[in-house]
Amino acid sequence: MTAQILANNLWVIIAGLLVFTMTIAVGFLEVGELGEGLNISLLKTVLMTGIALVVMAIVGFNTAFAPTVGGFIGNPFYGPGLLLGGFSGNVSGVWWSVAPQGLKLGTYFLFETAFAAVTLALVGVIVLRKVKLGVFLTYAVVYFVLIWNLPAAWIWNPSGWLASLGMVDFAGGLVVHGAAGAAGLAILYHIWREERSSGLTRSVQEPIQLSPGWLTLGILLLWVGWFGFNPGSVLAFNDEAIVVVLTTFLAAASAMVSLTLCAYVLTRENPGPLYAVNGILMGLIIITPLAGFVSPGSAVILGLLGGPLFIAAERWFARFRWFADPVGLLPGHLVGGLFGVVMIAFFTQTPFAAGSGFPALPNGLLFGGGGAAIKQLGIEVFGILAVLALVFALSYATIWVIKEVLGGITLRAKPEAVSLAADTPQIAAISTE
Repeated sequence: MTAQILANNLWVIIAGLLVFTMTIAVGFLEVGELGEGLNISLLKTVLMTGIALVVMAIVGFNTAFAPTVGGFIGNPFYGPGLLLGGFSGNVSGVWWSVAPQGLKLGTYFLFETAFAAVTLALVGVIVLRKVKLGVFLTYAVVYFVLIWNLPAAWIWNPSGWLASLGMVDFAGGLVVHGAAGAAGLAILYHIWREERSSGLTRSVQEPIQLSPGWLTLGILLLWVGWFGFNPGSVLAFNDEAIVVVLTTFLAAASAMVSLTLCAYVLTRENPGPLYAVNGILMGLIIITPLAGFVSPGSAVILGLLGGPLFIAAERWFARFRWFADPVGLLPGHLVGGLFGVVMIAFFTQTPFAAGSGFPALPNGLLFGGGGAAIKQLGIEVFGILAVLALVFALSYATIWVIKEVLGGITLRAKPEAVSLAADTPQIAAISTE
């Protein structure tokens, strides 16, 4: 093993471990925003981490990252990946799709499984005090076999059909954040159907109850964890990985400044820690799909755009009363993730993209990309529509089956609880990734 291959494997293993901390950190953030009585958040995130490891090891890693069948799904029976090579000891072999970086099966499995786990944690922020834990854990098994895996197979697997068209999504603006929003919407719709059948005229809202210590711990772990999320996605320890560290942290800091300033201008009051946290997260979400394609200067601009974007999205989603999104899956992850994917066609600079392993990605429209950039924009938008439709449909069907088998998915709410919740001021927030 050469020194470079050893460095690449060590880098990606450490990055994967950092991403794994983010799943549990989502639980800390939920407690920080909704109150210390929300112990189920911690249990939920611990359980989904374990389920992710088991299910992905058995077959989920294959359905996402094995050579695909028709570009649609990874071959579930691909020997080197099935149960991580079974009992053959192939876990130390180089995985086919990352052979240029020399990444071992075990290294790549740990890294991508961490991504799968934290994506489900994002989906799970909308089930708090609403959905039975057993229902969500049953959904998790399907999620780690198909729902998360198909978008990954389409875009991150080099034999996927969207990857073959030229679509890129550096670290998961669509595969992670946008897809989590689509899955969450499907579950929210099923929740609303059951709430409405119970006599409710609007969905029960969850009041914000800040716990500053938990909130600070949550954002600290998430921000540090993103060091693995974005820079680790270079899949090699090289100069570009250092650039991605800078783009990631600069976007987060810029969005924090932008969002807190926007909140102050609109209210003329101290925006408080929640908007500072939301700003950091919005910047991290926006930069995720293009962190390896842009300059540090572009990252600052993208972060500054995050403030007004979050305010606008927060206000728009607040108009709807048929769902509760107390930790902000929709204004943060759905809107921010999709915005970042679209911005690939505007801010990409080919020298940075080449360092991340995408030398064919054209310059963006703001850097003279012209017709090639317009074509890239069309590919990215098409991919967004295809993935959102797939994830929503699969999540809707999965929850419908679970509901029929288990006789419902929700912890039944009382109609009188709605009027009490409706009188409680809401502050939209976002979880993370």
